[in-house]
Amino acid sequence: MLPATQGEPFLAGVILFRQFHKKNGIKEDIRMPKWPPRESTSRMAVRSGTPTVWQNPSRSPAEAALAEARINSTDVEAARARWRRFAPLLVRLFPEELSGSNGYVDSPLIQLDRSQHGHSLFHLPGRVWIKTDDTLPIAGSVKARGGVYEVLVHAERIAFQEGLVGTDSDYGVLADVHSREVFSRYRIVVGSTGNLGLSVGLIAKALGFGAEVHVCAEAKGWKKRALEAVGAKLVEHRGDYACALAAARTSAGASPVARFVDDEKSMDLFLGYATAASQLAGQLATAGRSVSLDHPLTVFLPCGVGGAPGGICFGLKLLFGDAVVCVLVEPVQAPSMLVQLASGLDRSVSVYEWGLTNQTLADGLATPVASMLVAELIRELVDAVVTVTDDELLHWIRRLWTAGGRRLEPAGASGFPGSQRYFDTLHSATPSENQSPARDQNVVIWATGGGSMPDAELSRLLALAGRAVECA
Repeated sequence: MLPATQGEPFLAGVILFRQFHKKNGIKEDIRMPKWPPRESTSRMAVRSGTPTVWQNPSRSPAEAALAEARINSTDVEAARARWRRFAPLLVRLFPEELSGSNGYVDSPLIQLDRSQHGHSLFHLPGRVWIKTDDTLPIAGSVKARGGVYEVLVHAERIAFQEGLVGTDSDYGVLADVHSREVFSRYRIVVGSTGNLGLSVGLIAKALGFGAEVHVCAEAKGWKKRALEAVGAKLVEHRGDYACALAAARTSAGASPVARFVDDEKSMDLFLGYATAASQLAGQLATAGRSVSLDHPLTVFLPCGVGGAPGGICFGLKLLFGDAVVCVLVEPVQAPSMLVQLASGLDRSVSVYEWGLTNQTLADGLATPVASMLVAELIRELVDAVVTVTDDELLHWIRRLWTAGGRRLEPAGASGFPGSQRYFDTLHSATPSENQSPARDQNVVIWATGGGSMPDAELSRLLALAGRAVECA
């Protein structure tokens, strides 16, 4: 018999689990989750939708794990070189946003003033930084790192094929009328909860491609309107992220001139995200902060399907090895990467199988399944996964706006309650001073989106935060 506190969400999850597999053509003989009599406390907390910290038991030394990976530092460096080649083009396409950085897509690293946040961040050791991808050029979210990069990979392939550029060409010519006419013969298709579709749609239309974006029920209206404003074809689905992704894959597969940006299986997306690690390393070095085993770096990364946090984690481990601790942060009802990693299975595992609903205000993290590609690449690299509630996200949206005018959407704010829970848990588990987390370290909270969020949406979230406080 299920525990009384877990029975109701479990049964709701069973219903959603069966609906999910029926929609996606998965046979019903897949085993349903069982309740082991001695299941760990963290796994039980996940099943019941209770916030928790899950320490990865499969974590291996970085050097050993990276040696077994299908990609390496050469691949990431090649991706960095491609960004450099495209910098002149990006300046031409987005002059207002990228002229000051000479075409390089990156965001500031700012030190958090903890005096503005009282005791909320008391247990966070060392210096705390915010990686402000909520203000990332082009799309205002971390997804521009992967989505823009993948479209550029495709554009480069076509440009060479069509004779638009050569080995030593200035890629700025790809903004010319002739190049746009060539690109217009091709189509980019993507499925998204919102931010990936927005980044892919914006760069695709800027280059002249046709853009078709399939969005799930969780996608926010303002993101859909932004896509329509640049001329992207928007296809809306009543189902969840998995439904939108499957429809996009089918649509692209029916056309010989379509490129499907696959959020679950794309190595190009992963590599685009991985290049962010070297940018962060450069910013820390500029600030005079070293990273070593004596001066570790802990990074909190909001996680949905896994591409962005997985790629960044992989890149950081390549640079810093075991001196960096990578912690993923997911909603309590949509911890898709956590359940995938914790299951230990080689097949895709959905949150519905764990009795969860995939319902969260963090639309960018509302993914019932994680990328199997990413799970494979980070299975032995990621250190922990933290889950957070919607009320915690609202609290931090309100606090960061009030204290410093930072505009974050729910997914983008998840690293803040995640870092608080992680270090509070670590502190309580190792109370003695000589066992507590190193004080002379750097903590980076990756703010992944929300900077381009309209005033009306921010006001709605702040109102929800106010009601959450009243009900607390």
